[in-house]
Amino acid sequence: MCGIIGVTGNGPVVPRLIDSLKRLEYRGYDSAGVAAVVDGAVERRRAQGKIRNLEAVLAEAPLKATVGIGHTRWATHGAPTTANAHPHKAGRVTLVHNGIIENFAELKAELAAEGHVFESQTDTEVIAHLLDAELGASRPPLEVFKAVLDRLTGAYALAVLIDGEDDLILGARRGSPLVVGWGEEEMYLGSDALAVGPFTQKIGYLEEGDYVAVTKTGARMFDASGAAVERAVVQVSASSAMVEKGEYRHFMEKEIHEQPDSVQHTLSEYLDLVTGKAKTNPVDFAAIDRIQIVACGTAFYAGQIGRYAFEKLAGLPCDVEIASEFRYRSPAVSKSTLAVAVSQSGETADTLASLTWCKTQGLKTAAVVNVHSSSMAREAEVLWPTHAGPEIGVASTKAFTAQVAALLALAVAAGVARGRVDAATEAELVKALFESPRLIADALRMDESIRAVTHDLAKADDVLFLGRGAMFPLAMEGALKLKEISYIHAEGYAAGELKHGPIALIDEATELRVVVVGSLDRLLEDRRIAGEPANALLDQSRQFAAGEVAALQIVEPRALALLVVEVPETFHDHPFRSVTSAVALAATFAMSRPRRSITTPPGALAPKRSMPMLSSAQRAQP
Repeated sequence: MCGIIGVTGNGPVVPRLIDSLKRLEYRGYDSAGVAAVVDGAVERRRAQGKIRNLEAVLAEAPLKATVGIGHTRWATHGAPTTANAHPHKAGRVTLVHNGIIENFAELKAELAAEGHVFESQTDTEVIAHLLDAELGASRPPLEVFKAVLDRLTGAYALAVLIDGEDDLILGARRGSPLVVGWGEEEMYLGSDALAVGPFTQKIGYLEEGDYVAVTKTGARMFDASGAAVERAVVQVSASSAMVEKGEYRHFMEKEIHEQPDSVQHTLSEYLDLVTGKAKTNPVDFAAIDRIQIVACGTAFYAGQIGRYAFEKLAGLPCDVEIASEFRYRSPAVSKSTLAVAVSQSGETADTLASLTWCKTQGLKTAAVVNVHSSSMAREAEVLWPTHAGPEIGVASTKAFTAQVAALLALAVAAGVARGRVDAATEAELVKALFESPRLIADALRMDESIRAVTHDLAKADDVLFLGRGAMFPLAMEGALKLKEISYIHAEGYAAGELKHGPIALIDEATELRVVVVGSLDRLLEDRRIAGEPANALLDQSRQFAAGEVAALQIVEPRALALLVVEVPETFHDHPFRSVTSAVALAATFAMSRPRRSITTPPGALAPKRSMPMLSSAQRAQP
């Protein structure tokens, strides 16, 4: 994802664009840029890397203007370079884009044959050239805009400036969120409420396929058919205090430590600690015979944990599927199935598309989302909110544990509704779940121990996370965190499958680390992992270590561990302590790793982040 901001008004625009981009940097920090209308013509400034690099460029070459757009990039098409940074320009058109244009190669070939010259490897530049070509025929900007949008396949949120249209910003959304902010003689476009939060709390959400013409006096909105529409303007409270780092080094660290509060707030939405009961729920769980969860990434793993609870506590069959796969096949569903979308933002394109498809099939729908005014929240019949607050860090932490909290609480409610959980068990489960914030806080006190372990893990080329039961999705989530934050290859595996393939990778030349998460009395029954005695694995590890090569390390059991992750026994397995520790492990590890620059061949799909590769010699150093 990328971040977009647009401002049209009367005051200096560049400081406000920069302020907003800093709040949007969680959406991408590969490069950044702004463009503004200066004396009737659009000028732009761009820089590779973080916003501070863009500020340095602007200090040398200021822009004095009242209308402008800005962008912070998470690279997809094209490497994270200044040339590939937004805004992109072609003739009279300058624009910023969040999303992926799937048919850009065909459009680019067509434009190149007509003599258009491209300066970047991005899919976005194609849109600018299409718009400029159509404007050359002296057609009205809105008409041209609609014609170009109809030619695009894929996802986009757009903000567009046109030379000669001094007070106009065009915007559009399909698959990527975009909001309109209403001010006093000023108007705004942004990726989300946080983008425009410093300027206004009056927000209008564009619906799927909408496009808009924004001037300082108002906004004209149109739906995908071109018909004029009005979208509700809502008051949004976006506390600036919630999006400041405070005492923490970065947002991810702050949000890791906010997990006790976010889990407690979320549980209070669904459970009553005083009465020991689940609160009344708008879904009649006794009237459905299956739950279909769709989600992506971290939310998918939260859904898998929810499946264990729904099936165990409620006897309710539950399927969990990656939304991008679900939407591209023909799943068999029944009218008695409840479709549940799980998402932090409520805007994930594949999940939203899957939710919409389920709705068209006549299924009852619900959404577990953290942004309560999001597209999924509005699309679903039932909103199951999480209360994690704004999540700025790129890798989800507190939103994940809040999703797990909501799903576990809902599973308790389902068990009660279906007669599988009696009053005494209900009270016990409610009490156990409300212990979670304390348990998470306890796990967060392991910072120093985790930091010590990361010095050894930093030498690894590969890390294997093992888990059983509800710990298996947690193992996959831990591996995901390590991959996306530290750029070390990691995989999450069911512990019982260790002997079916992964164990064959362990030899005297292997630089592999193994992290095991789970309950000592359940996962490590008889001190065995996947049928292999833990001691034997450790003995094998020591043998490899004696040969001065990196070796297997087990994070359980207690007597032999580098780090003990204790998981208390509540109902089945209690996931909170282990997942928090895994998240903290990945985050702490990421902090200690130097960054690297990755080059990508022109036109190739660029990596999402840029961090330095370590040589074998570097890895061997403490």
